[in-house]
Order: sequence, then C-alpha cells, then structure tokens
Amino acid sequence: MPTPDPRTFAEEWVRAWNAHDVEAVLAHFHDDIEFTSPVAARVLPDSKGVVRGKDALRHYWTTALTMLSDLHFDVIGVYQGESTLVINYRNHRSELVNEVLTFDGDLVRVGHGTYLR
Repeated sequence: MPTPDPRTFAEEWVRAWNAHDVEAVLAHFHDDIEFTSPVAARVLPDSKGVVRGKDALRHYWTTALTMLSDLHFDVIGVYQGESTLVINYRNHRSELVNEVLTFDGDLVRVGHGTYLR
C-alpha cells in the first residue's frame, strides 16, 4: 500500500508539532490509532506506554504539552517503506528520535515513538 509523499507529510507533521497544534497532528491519524512511546509510559503510567484511540492520543499529547512548553522538533530525515514512514528528528532536548508511522490508506493506523538510549 502506498504512503503519502514523505517530504510533504513530514513538513506538515513538524509544522503542526512546532505550533503545538495537536488537532492538526491528529488529523493524520485513524480514530482507532494505536501509538506506543516510552514518553507515554511516563506521562500516563497506567497506559504502560500504549495509547489506543484518537481521544486517548489527544489526552496524552495535550497532557505532555503542558509539561513541555519548549517542545520543538527539527526533522533530520524521512524514510519511506511499504505503508510506513519513519521521521527522524531532533527534539527540544537535542535527543534523536524516530517516529515510525504505518499507514492504512492516507491515515496512520499504528505509530511508535522511538528514542536513542
């Protein structure tokens, strides 16, 4: 299954994140999204790092943004696979991060925030 244009998607994604516009980011996700992240495990300990559904993802991201008012991403590269995009970026703490996004049609069905340890 094809993926969206990697460059266009990454530009929209980083623009929305840097504006802290959670709704613009969520517009790229299915209602039944499953998203995993070690940050989710810290922000919402009951999630154990797995967030299911767009409403839960909204809650996670809006909660995290209240703790990270300086959040900012700089895209390093975007990698395209079959139905998958990986966005490699540097965050506001100068950490390297990969967002691994698997698409079902034009929207993300499964996502993973992965961090260099």
